[in-house]
Amino acid sequence: MFDLDKWQEILGTMRRNKLRTFLTAFGVFWGIFMLVLLLGAGKGMENGIWKEFGGGAMNSLFVSAGKTSLPWQGLQPGRELKFTNDDLEAIRQQVDGVELLAARNRLFGEYTIVNKTKNGSYQVFGANAEFFQLNGETLTQGRLLSPLDGMERRKVMIMGEKVRKVLFGDAPAIGQYVQVKGVFFKVVGIFTTTQNNGRNEERAFVPFSTFQTTFNQYNQVQRIGISSTKGTPVKQLEDQVRTLLARRHQFDPADKQALELDNNEEEVKRFEGLFTGIKLFVSVIGVLTLVAGVVGVSNIMLIIVQERTREIGVRKALGATPWSIISMIVQESVVITSFSGYLGLLFGVALLDFVRYLLEKAGGTTSYFDHPEVNLGVAVSATLLLVISGAVAGLIPAMKAANVKPIEALRAE
Repeated sequence: MFDLDKWQEILGTMRRNKLRTFLTAFGVFWGIFMLVLLLGAGKGMENGIWKEFGGGAMNSLFVSAGKTSLPWQGLQPGRELKFTNDDLEAIRQQVDGVELLAARNRLFGEYTIVNKTKNGSYQVFGANAEFFQLNGETLTQGRLLSPLDGMERRKVMIMGEKVRKVLFGDAPAIGQYVQVKGVFFKVVGIFTTTQNNGRNEERAFVPFSTFQTTFNQYNQVQRIGISSTKGTPVKQLEDQVRTLLARRHQFDPADKQALELDNNEEEVKRFEGLFTGIKLFVSVIGVLTLVAGVVGVSNIMLIIVQERTREIGVRKALGATPWSIISMIVQESVVITSFSGYLGLLFGVALLDFVRYLLEKAGGTTSYFDHPEVNLGVAVSATLLLVISGAVAGLIPAMKAANVKPIEALRAE
């Protein structure tokens, strides 16, 4: 039953002891506030890192040719390796567990893409249809490159959203022709991507076979992408590919510089380990926050009981029950912890929203940090747990107060 007199008494006690109440409340507020910020920052880092992966396949391996650093069967180190179309076919036929096999070449440097009176310097790549399933470009208009484009060596192009804005502005791009090194390509698709902080939208792709013949890179393969079938570890593919290419290009399989290998599955595992560590760190901080809040509230309540010993003695002499004494102390503890905990949660969420707004306004230019947020269920649970802990913390001093003998309390100074 709601007891107005008791609530007025609690508020009156808090007003008479403003500094003590403020310090207790601030300790709880700061603990919840920092807990929310840590949870939000950890989630922001996790979102940012997954954003860098974009929509790319997590079970993928990318291979580029390097330079040998070890001698092998009479051959000197320092040889530059170059992949060919035959290497692609060998991987397709001799490596077990391959789901997708992709190839990608690029024109070194930036080349001008011209649309009538507008132009811009961008990176131009050649890729087959499977590459986009591995790399994670997201289509916004038109279509992606198809296997038929490669088979017929069609002069078609897809471009990133940033390229489209410069070359076409608000005008339609699909079906229009652009020029690269004097060769015309028909625009068939526009894509977007979050990889490389969005800078990968400053790229254009043409079919791989068209690229090889048009730009004099016949039978050259610069980068190979592979994804594994379900149940096949990417590390198993990596070992098979290394052994196969070492045999074909005559280099030591133990030569780490002969091939540049990007194993996305291993990267994902490393990041998942990092996120587990971050969550563990935040959990430890959260527990310490709760402990510090409980200890702080308990100490303040003990001081309150000591200061109000004579008052408690008078109450008991006038017939106050132990439960009324206990509820008075516990309620004051709950009021302080619940109100300050709620404010800490509110201010923490508000600050995360403000940071998220600034990031969105800046166009998401911050690498490895994106959309900081907090699981409200976890934050509210922590606040409720702190309130319950505050009640428990107030219970011990309250039990002490309830056991005060009136005659001894009246003698206290």
